[in-house]
Amino acid sequence: MNSANKLNAYQVAAVNTSSAENLVVMLYDGAIRFLGIAIKAFEREDPLDFNFTVHENITRTQAIIRELNRSLDPEKAGELGDHLVSLYDYFDSRLQEANVRKNKEIIEEIRTRLTELRDAWSESLNQISEAPAPAAAPAPVPVTQPVPVAAPATPPSSGEYTGLSLMG
Repeated sequence: MNSANKLNAYQVAAVNTSSAENLVVMLYDGAIRFLGIAIKAFEREDPLDFNFTVHENITRTQAIIRELNRSLDPEKAGELGDHLVSLYDYFDSRLQEANVRKNKEIIEEIRTRLTELRDAWSESLNQISEAPAPAAAPAPVPVTQPVPVAAPATPPSSGEYTGLSLMG
């Protein structure tokens, strides 16, 4: 297996074993990396190479931002989700403008804002992982006398719901 295949296998394993929160940070990392490549492309002298590299990396970043936007659950996210949707829409439209105009300043602005969001997500994950684990529940006290259990008045007929579930 060559180095590229090993790296790809590692990346696939990292994505498949990460929590949803870690995947968000990974998506931010990818978007920031692509915008960095687009910014470096402004140093290129070949206009075709410059335009292609900027376009390709901005559209990759837009795809990530759109995925972040689609993955929000409005019912769970509440007001924060509304703000993130607005931010993602803003990022997407600004990147569209940057792509059309080949405007480095807009790309740098969005990269800075994405970096701030990424750092906030990462910090919150660190705080969650560093939080003390909840104290273990005390061990149950052994019962010295059997506790009577009331039997149902009539046994359930076949097919009737008994209140138990294998799924919990």
